[in-house]
Amino acid sequence: MTPDLTRSSAADLAGALSRKDVSAVEATQAHLDRIAAVDGDVHAFLHVDTEGALAAARDVDRRRAAGEELSPLAGVPIAVKDIAVTKGVPTTCGSRTLEGWIPPYDATVVARLRAAGLPILGKTNMDEFAMGSSTEHSAFGPTHNPWDLERIPGGSGGGSSAAVASFQAPLAIGTDTGGSIRQPAAVTGTVGTKPTYGGVSRYGLVALASSLDQAGPCSRSVLDAALLHAVIAGHDVMDSTSIDAPVPPVVEAARRADVRGLRVGVVKELGGEGYQPGVRTRFEESVQLLVDAGAEVVEVSCPHFDYALAAYYLIMPSEASSNLARFDAMRYGLRVGPDGVGSPSAEQVMAASRDAGFGDEVKRRIILGTYALSSGYYDAYYGQAQKVRTLIARDFAAAFEQADVLVSPTAPTTAFRIGEKLDDPMAMYLNDIATIPANLAGIPGMSLPSGLADEDGLPAGIQLLAPATKDERLYGVGAALEAALEQRWGGRLLDRAPELDGSAASATEARA
Repeated sequence: MTPDLTRSSAADLAGALSRKDVSAVEATQAHLDRIAAVDGDVHAFLHVDTEGALAAARDVDRRRAAGEELSPLAGVPIAVKDIAVTKGVPTTCGSRTLEGWIPPYDATVVARLRAAGLPILGKTNMDEFAMGSSTEHSAFGPTHNPWDLERIPGGSGGGSSAAVASFQAPLAIGTDTGGSIRQPAAVTGTVGTKPTYGGVSRYGLVALASSLDQAGPCSRSVLDAALLHAVIAGHDVMDSTSIDAPVPPVVEAARRADVRGLRVGVVKELGGEGYQPGVRTRFEESVQLLVDAGAEVVEVSCPHFDYALAAYYLIMPSEASSNLARFDAMRYGLRVGPDGVGSPSAEQVMAASRDAGFGDEVKRRIILGTYALSSGYYDAYYGQAQKVRTLIARDFAAAFEQADVLVSPTAPTTAFRIGEKLDDPMAMYLNDIATIPANLAGIPGMSLPSGLADEDGLPAGIQLLAPATKDERLYGVGAALEAALEQRWGGRLLDRAPELDGSAASATEARA
């Protein structure tokens, strides 16, 4: 048996399960024990499904004992961001509006996890309705970065990244609307991938911005991310934006891990002023490692990236204001009546419920989006932003004529302190400045750890970008760079993280 199952990579754990060196129940119980021990400190989970996870693990063990052919990850536990609906398990999106809601069906991503035999440990914390870059906007309290519990784990999917980084789960599902998989990966020293838009079904993911949202894997290695990507990807008739094409050969690319002869483009506009010196240093070292491994590096310019942040914060709130209109207190979710009104109208109940259920950041974005879509302003704001989006897509197309993949720092800084930027929305939005262009263009992106910044000893990330539907390039380059970085740093970066003492574990036991 592996000495510490929670420290194993998903690939190694899958191998041990396949060889019957360990049972799925043992692997799942080890992670449930880890959650009970440390999540009081981290608060990565909003709900822990002990009974459901163990039942799924027992089923895997039964099927394996019967000689059934199982998926490569069967029996490997996983955590799921609380934006994916899960039948019989609470789904809150980090909001009081959905507190206690039990969905009657599974998101396609969740259904595919269940079909592949991955026990779902529980649902992870997130910024309310995925609106945020720090997981501080969760109605149920912030998640803490395992590297420093006084710092943020990124957002909106900080719960998923923190669960992986604190060894509570070997794998997790996140969603990425403007960087919510990649930015948390960068600040927690983990790997996070945003697949090509349409490469993973959005059916059953509570929508923030429908033209931007994309589910993807969170893991501790590039190969682990590839194995999970292969499970959740593929065409889905329930999603009209789903790509009807074979899943890219991501696992094969990750195992091959070769960059010889590859052209790597350094994006001129994604670096320089505003980027922490330690983040830039680790990025430049990573680029040199790619050169040493046989890649050719060129500089590319994407001039319209300078307008990406402004365009995103018009498009995303506009779509969010439309998507969140469904939370009207009439069909499901929180319903409260206005104070002092004996027989309130539907409009009064709706207004009171939305006021009570939504947090400040959600209200801010609904107001902004509604304004941008209003009569007389649609063309001036939303329409113009969509034109910028087209120009950004053209910049990417031109860049990919010069390079096979593009690279940049994932986030401009390492993890900041909890509360440091909470009252400054513009400073918070700038955390996504390097990740947003990929969502606007629908191309795939990956973040992997580039090392520890000299200033604070915290993880920094390097971002890889590839053309649409060419996700396998991320995994090939990512795996090669990961191997070179591990050689440089003397092993896996996460093994340098401080050990958690679990002093506040009783809080998790109460939530579970």
